[in-house]
Amino acid sequence: MTARRLTLEPVANYEPTEIGDQEFDAAVLAPIVDRDGEDHLLFTRRADHLGEHPGQMSFPGGGAEPEDDTILETALREADEEIGLERSEAEVVGQLDDIRTVTEYAVTPFVAHVPDREYVRDDSEVAEIVVLPLSGLLDPDNYEYERRSHPYYGEIVIHYFHVNGYTVWGATGRILVQLLELATDFEAPEKVDRSGSEF
Repeated sequence: MTARRLTLEPVANYEPTEIGDQEFDAAVLAPIVDRDGEDHLLFTRRADHLGEHPGQMSFPGGGAEPEDDTILETALREADEEIGLERSEAEVVGQLDDIRTVTEYAVTPFVAHVPDREYVRDDSEVAEIVVLPLSGLLDPDNYEYERRSHPYYGEIVIHYFHVNGYTVWGATGRILVQLLELATDFEAPEKVDRSGSEF
């Protein structure tokens, strides 16, 4: 499969939509790793004992704390805590649209280049650190979607990316769709409604 690259100028120039009406704020970092001449994305698989979204694939991140001066600080602090990414290692490219989750969080995603090195997971939160190739995420054979009826948000679209035995979906899938649509020729057959919630 041909090596693929993200075109990040549209991400850097993007004016994100922010959400200010949720009870909690959170942030995630979508880390881009250059490996063997191809862009990859780094994910975490959440620990199975966690109360929220156990075992699911996610980007490093979590809830804002009082000591965080900005929501970007939240993303960088959480990435440091979860995978040992030092703040100075993250070259932040841009910010994507906030999304709502069923747990009443407004999640702000940031995109950043990070070094291709071995990261150390916090095993209280992270079961596994997973680096997936962009070519696999863009392979149409690895993507599917479904429409579901949500009791509060009406009809919503769920996106699934199946790569190397892992499935990215839910809130992380929605963030990934926007990143791929901005930075590649990917077009989701059904548009994401980011004003709604993940199922």
